[in-house]
Amino acid sequence: MMPASQGKTMLRSRRLLLVLLPLLLLTMAFRQKPLIDPPPIAVPAGLTALQVSKAVKGGLIGRGWAVTAEQSDGVDALLTGNDYTAKIHVAFDTRQIRITYVDSTNLKYEVKKNGQRMIHTNYMNWMHYLSDDIGRNLQLISAGASG
Repeated sequence: MMPASQGKTMLRSRRLLLVLLPLLLLTMAFRQKPLIDPPPIAVPAGLTALQVSKAVKGGLIGRGWAVTAEQSDGVDALLTGNDYTAKIHVAFDTRQIRITYVDSTNLKYEVKKNGQRMIHTNYMNWMHYLSDDIGRNLQLISAGASG
């Protein structure tokens, strides 16, 4: 038979777990955001395909992405962390650049019943920073080409 004080402690522990478990699950849910591919990045007039390619690759490499394949319409890239990977395709021509999600591991990717794609918050931040960097690279190359 268990002493009364030990029984009360176990009961308190169970109650605390019941209170904290929903909070933990709620916190985990906030680690996901809707997966929305970034809007297209406009390429300044007058840049060549080679200049656009350099802007894209420079942005990817600067953010730690590895270019894994090159096609006529763009490049595939992979970001590898300690326990996750993210794969994207960056399509580009001399008018615009489009970044699209391809695959990931351990980034909480899921498709909800309503069709909404969800992914870890960090991925969405990475896409924002990558888009900004590529856009900045295009502006720098454009300024250098005209000046």
